[in-house]
Amino acid sequence: MKNPIAKAQTFESKKEKDLLKHMVSTSKSYKIWVAFLVIVILFGIYAYYRQIRYGLIVTAMRDYTSWGIYISNFVFYVAISLVGSLFSCILKLNKNKWADPLARISEIIAVAAIACATVIIIVDMGRPERLVYVFKYLRIQSPIIWDVIIINTYLSISLLLLYVSMLPDIALCRDRLTEIPKWKKRMYRFWAINWVNHPKQFSMLKKASRILALLVLPIAFAIHTITSWLFATTWRPGWDSTNLGPYFVSGAFMAGAGVIIVAMYIIRKQLKLHDYITVSHFDNMGKLLVLLSLVYLYFNINEYLGPSFKMVGVEGEHINELFIGKYAPMYWFVQLGGLVIPILLLFFKMFRKPLPIFIISLFVVLGAWLKRYLIVIPSLQHPYLPIQDVDESYLHYVPTWEEWAITFASFASMLFIITILIKLFPVIPINEGNTAEANDTH
Repeated sequence: MKNPIAKAQTFESKKEKDLLKHMVSTSKSYKIWVAFLVIVILFGIYAYYRQIRYGLIVTAMRDYTSWGIYISNFVFYVAISLVGSLFSCILKLNKNKWADPLARISEIIAVAAIACATVIIIVDMGRPERLVYVFKYLRIQSPIIWDVIIINTYLSISLLLLYVSMLPDIALCRDRLTEIPKWKKRMYRFWAINWVNHPKQFSMLKKASRILALLVLPIAFAIHTITSWLFATTWRPGWDSTNLGPYFVSGAFMAGAGVIIVAMYIIRKQLKLHDYITVSHFDNMGKLLVLLSLVYLYFNINEYLGPSFKMVGVEGEHINELFIGKYAPMYWFVQLGGLVIPILLLFFKMFRKPLPIFIISLFVVLGAWLKRYLIVIPSLQHPYLPIQDVDESYLHYVPTWEEWAITFASFASMLFIITILIKLFPVIPINEGNTAEANDTH
């Protein structure tokens, strides 16, 4: 049953109707989806309550594996947050107009991902109330402090970048959406900050967007590099490598591109935006994903060639665990199913159509998350200096149900943020034509 309020809503153009209609009506499937996400989040909150009450003993983390699935999630969220920089900044600064309809999608994903990365790292702390000590006893020579600073900086700039890009459309929602609840009208009125589509406003907005784009690029690269330094400065097999920085950055670009493709397919299908997210967008994204995957493949070869050729000591044990040991099925699925096979398939145009590339990207994203698991867990189980006289169970790591519940809750939280932002704001820029016109006039 359709919302009677939505029927009374009028739009001044087909584009406005196509991009704003989902904001004035709520379907049953949307309510079910949001309810599902809330249930998953609440279950995760319960699991976290148990972790707070009983301590990290409810997790599988022990003396050997002191970092678990939480850190894998953190690295994954940091990786996919790079999509905001890739599309909103690199492609915009390079004047690639074909990516304009995808820019806001990438910005929303970036904000949601980095927000969840911030939360999950707090979850990983056994005593979250001690977070204040990080700032109270600030040690600037510590890479952990660098990570704290750069994550918060990146989150702030990503929010600003998203807000600035949406400002003309927020004003449009304020002026066009008459048949909406009063709290929405007040929200749009507040966030529009007296925007009136004046040429000078568009000129200032363009300058602000360019400044933010130039700022966010080095910060985005820094956040992935600093995260890799946290691993590289820890003496463990698989981490003791100068290759880790570009390895993390290239993997982040690939994972981010895969997430964008998945998001644009679902948004296109659910919101019926076939005229705005076209087949050519998927084709271009497929080509870009191939390029980014090839770069990541090179760094994968570079990362494992040296240790696998030498097979010395603990490094050899670590490689054996990955290649032919208990982690071999996961490792080869990541390398083949999440990297090599997608590259080979996407060389052909038929696999760059919406549905095939959506399925391929799902494997790429799954492989990207499993890859972060493989980066964290196996290395910790093969220390250079083994801990003596520990329980046999300490030598193995299998996440407990509490860890899985919190993990799924973090993914649900990211999807919840994306879902709400897409519901409240146009997912594709509407005022871009006005921007260009205004700039020409000015």
